[in-house]
Amino acid sequence: MSAQDFLVELGTEELPPKALASLGDAFLAGIEKGLQAAGLNYAGKSVYAAPRRLAVLIRQLDVQQPDRSINIDGPPRQAAFDADGNPTQAALGFAKKCGVELSEIDQSGAKLRFSQHIPGKATASLLPTIVEDSLNDLPIPKRMRWAASREEFVRPTQWLVMLLGDQVVDCTILSQKAGRESRGHRFHHPENVLITTPANYVEDLRKAHVLADFAERRELIAKRTAELALQQEGSAIVPPALLDEVTALVEWPVPLVCSFEERFLEVPQEALITTMQDNQKYFCLLDSEGKLLPRFITVANVESLDPKQIVEGNEKVVRPRLTDAEFFFKQDKKQPLETFNERLKNVVFQAQLGTVFDKAERVSRLAAYIAPFIGGSAANAGRAGLLSKCDLATEMVGEFPEMQGIAGYYYAVNDGEPQDVALALNEQYMPRGAGAELPETLTGAAVAIADKLDTLVGIFGIGMLPTGSKDPYALRRAALGVLRILIEKQLDLDLTAAVEFAVKQYGAKVKAAGLADQVLEFIFDRLRARYEDEGVDVATYLSVRALKPASALDFDQRVQAVQAFRKLPEAEALAAVNKRVSNLLSKAEGAIADQVEPKYFDNANEFSLYSAIQQADQAVQPMAAARQYSESLARLAALRDPVDAFFEAVMVNAEDAKVRANRYALLSRLRGLFLGVADISLLG
Repeated sequence: MSAQDFLVELGTEELPPKALASLGDAFLAGIEKGLQAAGLNYAGKSVYAAPRRLAVLIRQLDVQQPDRSINIDGPPRQAAFDADGNPTQAALGFAKKCGVELSEIDQSGAKLRFSQHIPGKATASLLPTIVEDSLNDLPIPKRMRWAASREEFVRPTQWLVMLLGDQVVDCTILSQKAGRESRGHRFHHPENVLITTPANYVEDLRKAHVLADFAERRELIAKRTAELALQQEGSAIVPPALLDEVTALVEWPVPLVCSFEERFLEVPQEALITTMQDNQKYFCLLDSEGKLLPRFITVANVESLDPKQIVEGNEKVVRPRLTDAEFFFKQDKKQPLETFNERLKNVVFQAQLGTVFDKAERVSRLAAYIAPFIGGSAANAGRAGLLSKCDLATEMVGEFPEMQGIAGYYYAVNDGEPQDVALALNEQYMPRGAGAELPETLTGAAVAIADKLDTLVGIFGIGMLPTGSKDPYALRRAALGVLRILIEKQLDLDLTAAVEFAVKQYGAKVKAAGLADQVLEFIFDRLRARYEDEGVDVATYLSVRALKPASALDFDQRVQAVQAFRKLPEAEALAAVNKRVSNLLSKAEGAIADQVEPKYFDNANEFSLYSAIQQADQAVQPMAAARQYSESLARLAALRDPVDAFFEAVMVNAEDAKVRANRYALLSRLRGLFLGVADISLLG
């Protein structure tokens, strides 16, 4: 079967830059879906997306749809005809479903059957519908109409190119009649561009100052930006999302270096970077020490004969924005950071839980409580907690919300606060997302934990639990943040005590009964998902969860030990034994004695197991005290042989009550050794 290249290009007014790449990918996916549904094969595919166009190139597309045969089985003959041979509703309904008369249905077999041979259509006749369906299915939240047209699309359409080989596919889509003429760069080549063949599409447009390939433009911008930054003895900040957006704004990218007055460098560089990136789409430059340079890179959409004019224009545009940031910074510094708490007394955190200032006071007390347990300063943590929300009332954060915490750091430094207190004002929000940076200071860790626990307790305390789809206070993220800080920074905190302290601070504002247990359950449940992501079996998590360790760090150390234990050859048998012992002990009548009395032994295997348990107990006690859980379980693995021998030779439920009770006491000692780490009976 012969094949030819197919090209479709839809020309529009400037497309939304943040959505351009995804629109291009969706356009290609829709066309591929249509081709596959039609049974059309092809050798390759490419998608092109630029500010004024979406295009798809399909290489070596079948020019003819293959013939098809369809065979549809209907009801059995006995159900299709009654005793008199008259067709039933089942037979008539089947014929109607197939769109034919009953006489055209094959009635010779055990079942009615409809067979049809469908000749393939010319690909050119199928392409308009395939393209139109793909465009209709694009992920466009809100479509628009233009002029007198009743058509709808993300932006007004301007032209349409559709070529199968050398021939135009005759059709009209979104008010545009298909042809072979595209359009070049708006300024460099405003004339129409003749597309000679689908394969020449990219080069035909390149001659018209249009780089149609999104990936090519992106790579060119990234490469040239890095080169210009190096010439300025710096490095460029190039966030992937910003690079994609800039790529989607230009057809013929020309990066240029611009500058601004050095006096603006006295403003927190994060504010300058934020405004230049978010508002102007500039790439900022840093020196070798990570300090902002008074220069930036803009990407022009024209290759100017006088680039200086473009540079000066961008410098003129950015100056007012930097001046605003400078003004806000100077205004905020006119008063100590702490005084902004007065404004927060009138800002509601949550209607039932009080103001943001109330929260800051709670965080201050809770952070001061937590800090000594993790090796930090109670005084500094308390001070940082009191200042933690102040910058929310500043002019800087009001204009640049991304500066919360960062602005607080600069104002605290300006006020002469201790360095760890200043850093904690930013670190309180860490980690800001999955895998994001953790607090470096112990003061910051204490405030971050306190802030998150306070939110968890307060929101749970008024019954606003997160649902599967709604979590407006980001409680899951808060719980995961607490766990990450404690585990990854190796901080040993009794979470039970900390949560109970947080509950008391709220007083009558929350329903305290059972609240601490509810919050702790929620926090530790987040560990289950964390471990599953790490490939830890859920049974391992449950074996530790059964013991309800109060420390997240301790919990993690036990989980890692159980994971290591499960790889030992003795693990499976010992897990089964523990399960058996657990079942036996649960059925024991009366209290189980603490002491084992060797005088009641009547079997050598009892003596052997008792001796092995005593030796193991002496060996693992110091290990348990040092939380050397892996070593402890490895030592307990040696109990397998005496345990196996005991169960082979000894009847636990002996007739003599004292002997039976003594054997229960022995098994309780055995189980107690393992419960020092985890309930491994749950591993079976």
